[in-house]
Amino acid sequence: MSGRRTDGRVDLSGGPGRPVRVRPAPLAAAADPVRGRARARTPEGPVRGFVRRYGWRAYAIPFLTLVTLFALVDVAVDATPGAEVGATSSEAGLSSSQDAPAAVALPDPGTPPAAPAQGDAEPSEQPARAEADTYVEQGAGTVSVVDGSSPVYGSGPLRRFVVEVEDGIEVDGAVFAQAVEGTLADSRSWGGRGDMSFQRVGVTAASAGEFDFRVSLVSPGSMETYCPGVGTGGYTSCRYGERAVINLARWMTAVPHYEGDVETYRRYVVNHEVGHALGNRAHPPCPGPGQLAPVMQQQTLGLEGCTKNAWPYP
Repeated sequence: MSGRRTDGRVDLSGGPGRPVRVRPAPLAAAADPVRGRARARTPEGPVRGFVRRYGWRAYAIPFLTLVTLFALVDVAVDATPGAEVGATSSEAGLSSSQDAPAAVALPDPGTPPAAPAQGDAEPSEQPARAEADTYVEQGAGTVSVVDGSSPVYGSGPLRRFVVEVEDGIEVDGAVFAQAVEGTLADSRSWGGRGDMSFQRVGVTAASAGEFDFRVSLVSPGSMETYCPGVGTGGYTSCRYGERAVINLARWMTAVPHYEGDVETYRRYVVNHEVGHALGNRAHPPCPGPGQLAPVMQQQTLGLEGCTKNAWPYP
């Protein structure tokens, strides 16, 4: 029979002569108030101690710190001249496109030429001007496409062209377009040997960029707008980019040495400037007295002893 010893341990021997088993006393443990039983105490870290000590303030302090930092950054950005909130470093200092003044609309000068622009130089002596009421000296500065299309003239690779007339020059665009079309359709023109064919196209094709060159009738006062840097002096015509620019003054009055043959001069100036647009860059001289002047000769400035000629293949 077991009994309790005087040292506080329980005698489990069961009697004299049997080995004694001693059960160790339990370790001291913290009382769990929820479950009502003893549990071991977990060591408390610095963060948990900080939270226990300050309660809700422990969460408010980091939040308020971040808010303060954002406010300081916002003030610094606003103080930078010209900078915009949210702008990248490459945009800093640039004003918003909404605040920039609207661009002034300018007449379309055509595609800038890959090769130098070409035109007959201004004559050394300015010929006498025609009567003031013969043509408009200065148009509106903008051009409009003459609508309408033509059949394909000739054979060979197709070259599509647009006809334009400057606004405000008091010229019937349809009549001018017919003159250009008739010149390029002639068998003596650039398609006469089967090297290429021509077709005039209208507004829809022009808006879509579906053309190879333009033929534009422009007043003398607008020549430098459509042939910048060429130096026409408002007297000669030129080629700039894909545009063959015909000077209205020359279209209406020709030149003195054509002796009033305006019709032949008109065909010449169309073939000459279109020839430049097609890639003919040279201005050959007169081959000899009495011979036909080459169509790419600068016949506007003089015949040099040759006879006038409007055609590439006369």
